[in-house]
Amino acid sequence: MRWQSQTLDADDGALPGLERAGFVRSVQTPEFEGITFHEVLCKSALNKVDSDSLPFGWTVNPMRGCSHACRYCFARGTHEYLDLDAGDDFDSQIVVKTNVAAVLRRELHKRSWRREPVALGTNTDPYQRAEGRYRLMPGIIGALTESGTPFSILTKGTLLRRDLPLLTQAARQVDVQVAVSIAILDEDLHKSLEHGTPSPRARLELVRALADAGFAVNVMVAPVIPYLTDGKAHLDELFAAIADAGADHVTAFPMHLRGSTRGWFLEWLAEEHPALLRRYRQLYGRGASVTPEYSAWLRGRIEPLLEKYRLNRERPTDSELPENPELRVSDSPAPDRQLALFA
Repeated sequence: MRWQSQTLDADDGALPGLERAGFVRSVQTPEFEGITFHEVLCKSALNKVDSDSLPFGWTVNPMRGCSHACRYCFARGTHEYLDLDAGDDFDSQIVVKTNVAAVLRRELHKRSWRREPVALGTNTDPYQRAEGRYRLMPGIIGALTESGTPFSILTKGTLLRRDLPLLTQAARQVDVQVAVSIAILDEDLHKSLEHGTPSPRARLELVRALADAGFAVNVMVAPVIPYLTDGKAHLDELFAAIADAGADHVTAFPMHLRGSTRGWFLEWLAEEHPALLRRYRQLYGRGASVTPEYSAWLRGRIEPLLEKYRLNRERPTDSELPENPELRVSDSPAPDRQLALFA
């Protein structure tokens, strides 16, 4: 690899949090301007989910941090465990578990493994831009398939199309669920709030490609951003486009501002939409969740659209998300046909 000479001595004290994560070296390249990749050797690939409210018990996170740079991303706080900040560092300091596929294969071959469903994309996106360089997902998909383990993928990354033949082959052997996150249709708002992601139209084409390949695609219209993406015209246009692309189901819920994400998002709001700050303080108070009244109002707006565009097909009751979903995943060793994941 031509990055071989670009190393950083792990014992110089510059990245103490990463040392704990099995730090090997840091890499920069002109192909990813402004982004540093920190390569680590993970000890475990399977993460146990500490939540009884979600329809999966295990996840795999090939990377930490995400170049999608979504202002509202709930996973930002996880970077603080590595002594990195939840703002710019989360967007530009990407931790890559270079041995994750090999470690996963070893864990899946243990006699104790019960082939429980595994979710990918519940923390940071496995198909963010770095996957084009590191190619971790083919090995992960192969390990899961060979072990007979059902799995699901949630992504905003159109790079998934590269692995569509592999996923189609895997689906002949295990249950494979796919979900695409499309929260915003407006191009200007997209560029301001999630500028590192593929365009909404590109993701709609991903939905179409997955549907054409025979997958029942779930689209996450999440999070719905109060006063910015909850308008009737925006939601109607978005749901119509999703239905036209061939999706089977939509899951939607309001934005959740937990931990460090709250300050990072409100900083953006103060710069771009200062008139909304007072309304947000009233809507969220000092907590992470919108008021019950707003949640009820939003459901009342979304449910007719689900019916109108037939985007609630084959939705089982056990895949319903909690009103304000939270996922707590430990990075230590340690569902069903329609798996509802959140972005």
